Amino acid sequence: MAGETMITVIGNLTRDPELRTIASGATVVNFTIASSTRTFNRDTNQWEDGDTLFLNCSAWDRARHPVASNIADSLSKGMRVIAHGNLTQRSYQAQDGTQRTVVELRVSEIGVSLDHATCMVKRQQFSTPDSQAQYGAQAQSAGAYQGGANGWGTPAGNTGVADPFGQPAAQDDDPWATPSAPASAEPEPEF
Repeated sequence: MAGETMITVIGNLTRDPELRTIASGATVVNFTIASSTRTFNRDTNQWEDGDTLFLNCSAWDRARHPVASNIADSLSKGMRVIAHGNLTQRSYQAQDGTQRTVVELRVSEIGVSLDHATCMVKRQQFSTPDSQAQYGAQAQSAGAYQGGANGWGTPAGNTGVADPFGQPAAQDDDPWATPSAPASAEPEPEF
């Protein structure tokens, strides 16, 4: 949106994400990212830690995008993450009666840093009546992916032929494939 201060922060979670539901029924997760600078000291010929930014973050569940719930289910203290969102400033009255102002990152996208770690991604499936009718059995599938020699990865057990760009051919059990149209209830005419 226009006028928002968008930033991307890379750092480590200082605590486990805290998921809670507020009075209106909305779900929010709160966590803190510590981002430190590293500089090379030419006098000692070593890397040194600089100042650390501790940034309070929040994320909200939205319709069909349960970001807060996914963060609480996937991330924990110490994990290195890459978070993107907009900086927000809000004021509140503390318990001692003083007025306080805080700046926090409202996270819209977040993921783990794969610089020194690996992860397994599992696609989130929605369980609405419309999605069950549209996706059928595909909504229940969960394929495991293994890294391939071409770097794209191939579904476990894939025997399909890869396209010229190195992407594997779509399989019936591929959770990332575009869902096909549901089968018609009418039998096909015989000729």
